[in-house]
Amino acid sequence: MKKVLLIIAISISVVACNKTAEVKEVKTAYIDTSELMKEYTEAKDLEAKYKAQSEEKGRQLDAEIKRFKQDAANFQSQAQANGQEWAQKRAAELQKREQQLGYAQQALAQQLQQESGAEMDSLISGVKKFIKDYGKKNGYAYIYGTGDAASVLYAEDKYDITKEIIKALNDKYKTTAKSEDKADEKTEEKK
Repeated sequence: MKKVLLIIAISISVVACNKTAEVKEVKTAYIDTSELMKEYTEAKDLEAKYKAQSEEKGRQLDAEIKRFKQDAANFQSQAQANGQEWAQKRAAELQKREQQLGYAQQALAQQLQQESGAEMDSLISGVKKFIKDYGKKNGYAYIYGTGDAASVLYAEDKYDITKEIIKALNDKYKTTAKSEDKADEKTEEKK
């Protein structure tokens, strides 16, 4: 009887050990989000677009600022010749113009920041959706992010899928950009 109980106990423990050995491995990976945004072509294009806009609009404003500085320099030399009343009136005009230029600079910076921020938010949202779809398609239980918004303190390099994601996103962007270019060409041909 004791032998039968012992055999049953051993059998139960063997079965229990086998059940714990059947635990499914959880597939995880991580992405260096800083590198992703540096290497993702659409993000680079977006950055270049707003840099070019900033430079273009900045040149226009710089020309105004140069004219203002030249007028201010001329004011100094003409003030003594034209008298105090003229100098006070002209100084008030220059001060008002200086304020307007300052406001224009702030408005330009704010406008570019808002426009680029909205497009960047849209881009990030698209990247998150892509990563979610990628994770589902490739059987990942978790994909973590590292970099600026670090949510992983340590990860083995073998779990880094950043380059795969960059390549997949860039391939998708190229395909999308080419189809948009073809659609633009067809629209141009119809005109």
